[in-house]
Amino acid sequence: MRYTEQHKEETRERILDEAARRLRRDGICSTTLAPLMQSVGLTHGAFYAHFPTKQALVEAALGTAVEQTLERWPQPDDTAQLRAFIDDYLSPQHRDDPGLGCPLPSLAAELGLRGTPSASTDLLVARLARRLDACALEAGPQHGLVALATLVGAVTLARGVMDPPTSERILAAVRAALAVP
Repeated sequence: MRYTEQHKEETRERILDEAARRLRRDGICSTTLAPLMQSVGLTHGAFYAHFPTKQALVEAALGTAVEQTLERWPQPDDTAQLRAFIDDYLSPQHRDDPGLGCPLPSLAAELGLRGTPSASTDLLVARLARRLDACALEAGPQHGLVALATLVGAVTLARGVMDPPTSERILAAVRAALAVP
């Protein structure tokens, strides 16, 4: 039985949503095709009807993760919305659920180590940095990029320590350092 193009596209979107979640949660190397495809009710062989290689899947799933991130944190229009963005980014929920969060704390280092930087992550860095620049916390050159690097670093460190109070202190310290006027 042949499936319609709409069915194929819907299946591809299910694969991409699950792959984006798994990449953020588990990393690129730990996201393997057979369990991924099984989780969406397909066989490993069905993967190749949608993607020529795992690298093609990774790039497409990163694009999905970027879109989801930009939807989760829309452009702040004022300082109250900027404060809400920073607070949510540095929240325990974002720290504890990387599968639904920003892909940068989970994947930036792995992409760099693999030697496969992604156009999708470049886009996300640029867009989030511009959002932070738009409501400058402290006016200055490259401020949005510095603020974004600070946010990503804080979440990465907070996820990487074993001591919950230390993790909380990292998030709180960066929230205070990125005080919105």
